[in-house]
Order: sequence, then C-alpha cells, then structure tokens
Amino acid sequence: MQTVTSHRFAFCGAELAAVYVVADQGRELHLAELTGNRGVLYGLPAILAVAGHSPAANAYRSGRPLWLTPKELATFVEDDPHHFPTRIRDGGPDPPARVSLGALPLGHGDPELGCLVVAGKVGDGGFGADDRILLELYADQVAAGLETVAARFAGRQAPQAHLGQSLVPDQGGAFILELSTGRMEAHAHVLELLGLPPEEFDGQVETLLACAVPDDMPALMAIVEPDPLAADGQQLAFRIRRPNGELRWLGLRCRVEIDSGGAPQRVLGVVADATYLRPSADEVSLVQRLSATLAGAATVREVSRIAVAALRDPLGASRVAVGELEPDRLITTALDPAEPDAWPETWRSEWRSEWPDVPLGDLPTLQSALRGGHMSLWPPGAALERGLLGVGPGGLAVLPLPAEGRMVGVCLVGWDADHRFAPEERSLLTAAAGLVGQALVRAHALDAGHELATMLQRSLLPRKLPELPGGVAVARYLPATAGLEVGGDWYDVIPLGDGHVAFVIGDVQGHSAGAATIMGQMRTAVRAYAVEGHPPDVVVARANRLLVGMETDLFATCGYVDLDMEEGIARVVRAGHLPPVLRHPDGVAEEMAVEGGPPLGVLAEAEFPMTEVGLTPGTLLVMLTDGLVESSRLPLDEGMRRVCEVLAAADPVDIGGIADELVLAVGRRDDDMALLLLRYDGTRGRPRRSHWTVWRLPNAVMHARRFTARTLRSWGVVEELDTALLVVSELVTNAIAHTQGEVGMDLTLSADRLRISVNDASPRSPVKPVEVSWESTGGRGLLIVEATTTAWGSVPLSGGKQVWAEIPWHRTES
Repeated sequence: MQTVTSHRFAFCGAELAAVYVVADQGRELHLAELTGNRGVLYGLPAILAVAGHSPAANAYRSGRPLWLTPKELATFVEDDPHHFPTRIRDGGPDPPARVSLGALPLGHGDPELGCLVVAGKVGDGGFGADDRILLELYADQVAAGLETVAARFAGRQAPQAHLGQSLVPDQGGAFILELSTGRMEAHAHVLELLGLPPEEFDGQVETLLACAVPDDMPALMAIVEPDPLAADGQQLAFRIRRPNGELRWLGLRCRVEIDSGGAPQRVLGVVADATYLRPSADEVSLVQRLSATLAGAATVREVSRIAVAALRDPLGASRVAVGELEPDRLITTALDPAEPDAWPETWRSEWRSEWPDVPLGDLPTLQSALRGGHMSLWPPGAALERGLLGVGPGGLAVLPLPAEGRMVGVCLVGWDADHRFAPEERSLLTAAAGLVGQALVRAHALDAGHELATMLQRSLLPRKLPELPGGVAVARYLPATAGLEVGGDWYDVIPLGDGHVAFVIGDVQGHSAGAATIMGQMRTAVRAYAVEGHPPDVVVARANRLLVGMETDLFATCGYVDLDMEEGIARVVRAGHLPPVLRHPDGVAEEMAVEGGPPLGVLAEAEFPMTEVGLTPGTLLVMLTDGLVESSRLPLDEGMRRVCEVLAAADPVDIGGIADELVLAVGRRDDDMALLLLRYDGTRGRPRRSHWTVWRLPNAVMHARRFTARTLRSWGVVEELDTALLVVSELVTNAIAHTQGEVGMDLTLSADRLRISVNDASPRSPVKPVEVSWESTGGRGLLIVEATTTAWGSVPLSGGKQVWAEIPWHRTES
C-alpha cells in the first residue's frame, strides 16, 4: 500500500523523501510513502527489484548510504533508465544538473527494513558533510518508527496498511551543539516540537533541556556531556512537557564529532516527533488495572504482591522484586519467583525470613540509582555487581518508587534472555513505579501499628549469623500468614570463649507488638548471660527469673544448646520448648532425648536440667518453633515426623536448601516460625585438655608449674614451655593471693594455640595497673601476662570467675 502526503518536507537541504520497505520475502522494495515536493523527483517506481541497479537497491544491498551529486545522478539515470526511470525537472523537464540524491538503508543488522530516498537542490557539490550526517541520523529515526510499528502489528498485515501516522516524521529538525560553549544551532522544527517561539530561544542548550520531563534528564545529560567513546552515535526516546501542559514523546539521534586530540567537539543530532511511542491500548489497560487493584490494597505486603504479579507476566520478565528502603538495607516485601535458588548468592545468603534483606553496600549501582531517583535501564552484558547482574543478566530495570517527594522503595525487573528496552516500556514502567510508590505510602498510613511492630521484630532478630569454626549454621524466620503477622519467635547464635558456641531458639506467647518487645528483651538477656560465661542451666534460670519479674502476663519457651565445636559435646537445656532434632551422618533422623523444664516466666525458682549429648562430624542439629510443625490442620507428632523425613532424605552439604525445603513446605501458617540449623563438621584435630586443682599450700605455684611442664612436654610443646610456665606462675599467684576458696587450672592445646585458664571463687575481675613504680613489690603480674601472650581476659562463672591467656603454638616436626 502506497501513501502519498502533500505536506511540505524540508530537512537539511532535502525537499522530498520516499520510504521503500522490504517485500516479497526480501526480493523487492515497495514504495510505502512519498512526501515533500514531488516536483523535485517524479516518476519514482512503486516497486524496485532488490537485485536491480537503482540507488535504493544498491544502498539496501550494501547496507551503506549512497550519495549522488547532480552530475552523478544524471550519469546514473542515463546508464540504466529501465531500473530507475526518473526525470528531473524544475517546473518542467530539465537536464539532471541541479538535483542531488541520497539513498539511506533503514535498519542496521538483521533484518534490514528498507531504504529512505531523499532529494533536493543543494548545489553542484551535493549534500554537505554536516547535512549527510544529519540525514543519516534522520534515516535512523525513520527506521525506529518503522520497527516499532512493525513490532506492534507483528503477525497481522503489513505495517504500512495500519499506520495512523506517517512513516516520515513530518515534525522534526536538526541541531548542532558546540560543546565548548554550550551554544546550539536548532532548526525551527525543533523549537516547534518543544513549543518554543523562535524569538524566545537564546541559543543555549539549557533552555531546551528545561522542557524535558525530570525522569528523562539523566539520559539527556549523557547527550549534552558525551563520552568520547560515544562518537559512533547515540539514540534516545524522551518526553517533554509543552507550555500548554501536553506530554509528548520525541526521538533523538546524534553523533559526536571528535577533535584532533580525541576530545568531543560537536554534537550533531536530529529530533523528531515520536507519537508512535504512545502507549498501546494493552499498555494503557495494564496501568489502569494496576491502579484499580492497588486502590484496594491495605498493607505493604499486599501492595508489593500486586505490583509483582502485575509486572512479571505482561513484561515477560524472569524476576521481579519490590522492596522498602532502610538506611543500610533493602527490605524485600515481595518477589517472584519465590525460590531462593532463582536469585543471586548475595540474596540467598541473606534469606533468613520469608524474603531476603539485602545490604545496600553490596549493591552500589542500586544505591546510585536511588540517589538520582530516576529509572535506570541496563542492557544485556552491563557491568553490574553480582547482586544485580544475577537478577537480570539479559536486561535489568531499576525503578525507584517515588511518593511525596521521596523514595519509599524500589522495584527490580530482570530478564534472563537478552532484552532490548522498547521506548514505550519506559513510559509503562515509570507509570507503574509512581502508582506503586503512592500505594506503599497509603498502606503505611492505614497500617502504621502493624508496620511498626514488624520493623521492631525485624530489628530484634540477627541480621547475619557468625562464621563458626567447625560448622555452618543457617536460620529462617517466617511470619504468620493469617491474622496479625507479628509474633514472638526468635533465634540467636552466640560465639563463646574456648571454642564454644551457644545456639538459642525461643517463642514468646502471643502475636502482637508486646510479644515482639518481650522477644527482644529475652534474646538480649540470654545473650548477655551466655557471654558472661554461665553454664546453660544458669543462663536459662536467670532468664526465667528476669521474665517473672517483668510486668507482663506473657510466658516464653526456650531451647539452649552450648556446643563445644572442638570436642563435639553439646549441653542442652529445654524450657517448655520442643526438643532439637538430630540427623546423624548415617542418615537417621530423630528427636533428641532431652529433659525439660517449665516455660520461662511461670515459676521463679524453677529448675532446668541439663543434658549432655555427643555429636560426630557430619551431624545436623535442627532447632525449631512450633509454628513449623503444628497448626489447626497439622498435629504436632505428624509435623515432627515430617521434619525427620525431610532431614533423612536431604543432602547435608546444602543446609540452606534443607532449611528452605522445611519452611516452604508449610504453606499457609497460623503462627510465625523460626528455624535454626547447624551442620557440625568438627575441627581438624580435637584439642587436648588437662585440669589441675591448686591446693593452698606454700609451694602451690611450684606444683602448678611442675604439672604444666610434665603435661606440655607429653604434648610435644617445647619452644613455648618457658612462656607458659611464666604465665602459670603469675595467674596462679594472683588467684591464691587475692581470693578465697578453691582454685583450679585448665590447660587446653588446640591446633594453633595453648590456652591457660585459672578459675577462682571471687567474682571480682582483675584490674591491670596503670602505672607501677620501681619500688613496688607487686602489680606487675598482669603486665607480664599481657606482654608474653597474644590475648588474655576474664569472664564470670557461676560463683566466681576465670582468668585466661592464650599463647600461639606451632607443631614442631620431629
């Protein structure tokens, strides 16, 4: 179908333009549109053979522009009038001595779209260098419009049969920007597009930039301040706001001229109307549906889930995530797919609740986009950090969610396959981001109490578990999906001295902000008592007395395991909590047989018996709360049996996968749940230990030194012996001289250090003197210990304290 328009076409000396599109399976070029002054060229054939000898066919086959001066054009016509039967005239038949012609292929690559033919009377030398560059850029604009229209009508009739607008932009113009001065020479059509009267244009580029929509300003600044590497050309679709309030899409193509020193000198570009980028009916419908659905969302989680569902399938995205911003973290509120394996390692390592909380420090590109507050589109192969590249290796859209003048969150949309962002996608994503941002603010206002409790609960749980010597631990926490989504479950992993680690899990009664508050207090108390060095039964007993003394009717259950990571000896205490579950290296899974006491907060003088269990390397230790194994539809015994079955069939190498399988299989939850899972690997060699009871005799220090010498020689410690004896002398002397009651000494030799510990009955910690005079007869002991060891310290124990010091040790090869 051929379209002939009669508007006055004039661009960089060209007075006529003709668009030929590929047809007949690539064998022919069909004239789709002819516009401008037909008096310049007439008789253009409607169909050209691609294999023929016409300027359009030659340019199409070569993929390069073909420029003909009047003389060259006349020769071309005379040589082959059959393939290009053109007569050239000026008000009548005339010799071909005044018209120049350009044939520019449309589209670069596969497939070629066709060819643009331009002609004008510009003098004997033909089109000048600047005009040729600008006309080539104009041809790229024509190709962009043709590609968009063709894609929109793919699978139906040929695009030209459905066009509601011209293939050749009738509103467009050129500009030349001098980068050193910022002065711009702009065609009148450019000013007309922007709605600027020519007399009001001061020749400064800033005047034109002021017309752009703020979201598109960063992309325009890359044109105004180009990189030398961009000399091959840049393209951009952007929006402007005209003086009458009209929002209009424009397309821009430009090339950067480089001076002899390699620095950008000038930018030559074309701007044309891009009405073909207006959203289609489907895109408008999507935004309308999203707006209507978000209007009924009352919680942040609901808003986030609606946004994820509305964007993933229509955009064909592989991953979509929505999150809120805290000062140093991205708090994910919904994502799809929900499986941790579908997301990068940076996300999986932070996946301890229903969704991961990712440190913003690991995502500097995201931080930069949020500071700018503008949408960022990253093409395939972009140089992104792993935490973002894994979200969208084939393309990534970062959408800040604005509301009330600030950024309330961010939406990430990623594709695995190569994804080229169509210009109309920018408008769709920007509109969606604005709707979601406003909905998040409304949800916070509607549910401020719930959001405060959720934030409190999240802040009270550990953000990251410590690295452990001889084992790997993971944790998961999921809120309830029914009713108020705030509970009192908690967990903790507490490194202790001498190779010990405490694993704690608990559940405060109820689902409220009060339960979350008590949970935080109990977790803090248990951690404080454990770090002080108390044994497990004392830690739990003190936490119980603390809760009894609080002004609350709530009680809590707790499970506490103190594990010697070197020996594999676990000391376990239960306070009304479910027993831990063990998976042995042979694959047998069973509940641990542990004596139990009452819940915390019930009886002030309750006793909590302690059970000792030995773990072999390769054992899995699972601590959980009842929300994982009990509900209105699931009896407790059946839930525990399911846990054992999952553990028995699991691969202990992937403990993160085991944790995910345990929590994701639950589905709808009446209660929140916490899970703490440890794989005990053991250390390279078990430490050697020996104990000496120091009797209060005049020669007690001599006996302690002799015991130390015998023991260390039997262990093969030779070079460190003198230092060890000196430390023993000082520590034992201090204990005997400054305390009453029993004194004990422990020697522990591990793979790389010797630890000397002296226990006494006094709770008072030793104080290192600030200054010791020459006349003093004492006070130098701790100074000597500090000077001869790598570390020393004091920790409280039940009824006393322990003073310890460590000396580095390296095995001597015999």
